Amino acid sequence: MQDERLDQILGSWVDPHGQRDWLSSGCIEHRHWDDGVLSLDVTLPYPFASVAEELAAGFQEHLAAAGITSRLRLRLQVPRRKVDRGLAGLQSVKNIIAVASGKGGVGKSTTAVNLAFALAAEGARVGLLDADIYGPSLPTLLGVKAGTRPEVVDEKYFRPLPRLGVEFMSMGLLVTEQTPVVWRGPMATGALMQMLTQTLWSDLDYLIVDMPPGTGDIALTLAQKVPISAGLIVTTPQDLALLDAIKALEMFRKVSIPVLGVVENMATHVCSHCGHEEAIFGSGGAQRLAQDYALERLASLPLSITLRQSADEGRNLQMPDGDADLASRYRHLARRVAIGLASAEVIAANRIPNIVFS
Repeated sequence: MQDERLDQILGSWVDPHGQRDWLSSGCIEHRHWDDGVLSLDVTLPYPFASVAEELAAGFQEHLAAAGITSRLRLRLQVPRRKVDRGLAGLQSVKNIIAVASGKGGVGKSTTAVNLAFALAAEGARVGLLDADIYGPSLPTLLGVKAGTRPEVVDEKYFRPLPRLGVEFMSMGLLVTEQTPVVWRGPMATGALMQMLTQTLWSDLDYLIVDMPPGTGDIALTLAQKVPISAGLIVTTPQDLALLDAIKALEMFRKVSIPVLGVVENMATHVCSHCGHEEAIFGSGGAQRLAQDYALERLASLPLSITLRQSADEGRNLQMPDGDADLASRYRHLARRVAIGLASAEVIAANRIPNIVFS
């Protein structure tokens, strides 16, 4: 078969998740014929473990319809997104994703934790940093026993704790539950930067940063001094949460951090007795926010007692005994976040919404 005809066939199949054909996006790295069978090496820029069979089958069926028998090998290679703000990156971390909300109580930390586990379950190497100095919650969400401390290396560095395929660091590992952090802004931000830069992270595809609520000293220092690849906004549907979500968006805008999209948490409640689903916090707010700022609503997640229980008990939804539906929702979110980060279409956070008069 002529190369031109083969390119036409390869380029006419579009990845249903990445929404691009593998040929023009450079994913097909090697191809050769062997006894009439086309062997292909495909490298994807986003983790895809749970959809690998679907992707392979869809692509091979497309080739078979053109009379081509094929062998396909899929591999993952997450690209490092360049940060154009004159900040030195963390050598072992490819991408830093900041999960922010503007206010507390909207499920930001729960989203950050489950996003990290979902990315790891999809095949990525993931770390998790708890940037909430005053109210660190990750040790509880990850089921870490009280009194657990990170290993100190050379009296200077922390070794992050491994937890079910994700390594993490938190101020909650350095203080007790009965010892509040009573620090002024400069001390808190200094502690955060030390925790970030003096932790011996492994080679990571993604470091998920659970930002503190609000847009105060710690959040602003992190946004200004850390080479964050992109931000992710978590909100609930009610107007009060949306107002604060806009503040988080504006903070990213002011420091030129692109925003991947909006995650709507507690969108609906499903009655565990009758199955009736109701939008108890209102509806459509996150979608309007996304539209106003030219962003995507990446996920709409329910108010779930299963999620609350798993968070309180430090259990991972991605484990075999986890909630399959919720685990699938977070994996879908993880793929969309990774695809958005890898693509050229990440919306700059300083893009001003279009104002339309009609």
